[in-house]
Amino acid sequence: MRLVLVPFICAAASAAAEPARYELDPAHTTIAFLVDHVGYAKTLGLFAEMTGSFVYDMETQDLSDVRVVVSTASLETLNDARDNHVLSSDFLDVESHPQMVFVADGGTPTGETTGTVEGELTLLGQTGPLTLDVTLNKAEVYPFGHQRFTLGLTVRGSLMRSDWGMDYGVANGLVGDEVTLIIEAEAMRVEG
Repeated sequence: MRLVLVPFICAAASAAAEPARYELDPAHTTIAFLVDHVGYAKTLGLFAEMTGSFVYDMETQDLSDVRVVVSTASLETLNDARDNHVLSSDFLDVESHPQMVFVADGGTPTGETTGTVEGELTLLGQTGPLTLDVTLNKAEVYPFGHQRFTLGLTVRGSLMRSDWGMDYGVANGLVGDEVTLIIEAEAMRVEG
């Protein structure tokens, strides 16, 4: 997210001329995933509960102090039996690991409004590297409601779940190892 944001800086220079903390708007943030099911189709799941914040400087494009915490028990795949299985020790083991946490302290621009964020994901008690591709969609004052300066973000990434010890169904091809991450977020600048 350490992006070159020339189109946005002019419009927002007075609103964001120094590092500011942003917090994810839970009503307008979706953290979802796709994973292969026996080769027939990919199953879509999402997590309904999360918190997150980061520090970002619109002028210098510096990103720091990224922390996103996801409640693993908030999983939803639109099928109760599947949800119960994914919540079990075969997958997320929510009784022992009620949260997964992503942290990062920087990013690298790849284009005018794109960049990568390299951080660490803690899942099932194990911590490993995770790189996310980030696109800044919009950066301006929200037109209604809270009327705070807001960043609109599209984030994509992927991981091999076996890297975190989640091996169920990998060897026999029942459930894919690679998990595609799909994140759409609005992050509001913290005032004061």
